[in-house]
Amino acid sequence: MDQRIYHGNITPVDVALSLTAHFNRGNLRAQQIGSGPKIMVQIASSAEVSSGGQTALTVFVQAFEDGISIQVGQQTWMGVAASLGVTAFQVLHNPFALIDRLDDLAQDIESLQLTDEVWKVIEDTAMVLGSTHQLSEKLRRLECEYCGTANPVGEPRCIACGAPLGQTQPSTCPKCGYVVNRTEKKCPNCGAVLYTTPL
Repeated sequence: MDQRIYHGNITPVDVALSLTAHFNRGNLRAQQIGSGPKIMVQIASSAEVSSGGQTALTVFVQAFEDGISIQVGQQTWMGVAASLGVTAFQVLHNPFALIDRLDDLAQDIESLQLTDEVWKVIEDTAMVLGSTHQLSEKLRRLECEYCGTANPVGEPRCIACGAPLGQTQPSTCPKCGYVVNRTEKKCPNCGAVLYTTPL
C-alpha cells in the first residue's frame, strides 16, 4: 500500500469529496464509506460496464493532528488482463480487429492508470487547500528537553535556557510527507533517498 502524509488545512472529507466527484463518471463509480476522522473511498468499474475489464481500488484517509494520512490500496484488475489479452490475440490474427476493440482498449488503459489518477486528484486537492508534505507551522515547534519551552524549528539553542536543539530538529520526506529523523538516509515509509543537511 502506498502511503502519503499531507500537513495543513486538509480533512478526510475534502479528499473524499474530490475523489467521488472526479471518479463518478463514465465507466467508473466512487463511493464514500464512513465519515469523520476515518473515511474510505472505493473506486470501481460499474457493474454494467460494456467495454474493457473490471477494476477496483480503495483509498483510506485518516485525520491526525494538523493533517491527514492517505493510503491507496492495491488495485485489483478483475478482467483487465483478460481484456487486453483478447485485444492482442485478435489483432495478431487480424490487424483490422483493433478498430472493433478501440473502446475496450481505451477502457483498459484508463483502468491501468487509475492509481496515478487517484494520486493526481489528491495532490491537486492538497495544493488548492495549501497542504503539503512539509510540516505545518503549527507543528514546527521543538520542545526543549531540559526546560520544556516550545522553540521555532531551526533554532540552534533553546530561547529560554540556551540548551542545544540540533538533534531534535524535525524533518519530513519530500516525496510522501512522513516525519523522519535527520540521521536517516532513506524514508522508512516510501524508501525515497533523503538529502539531509548536517547540523
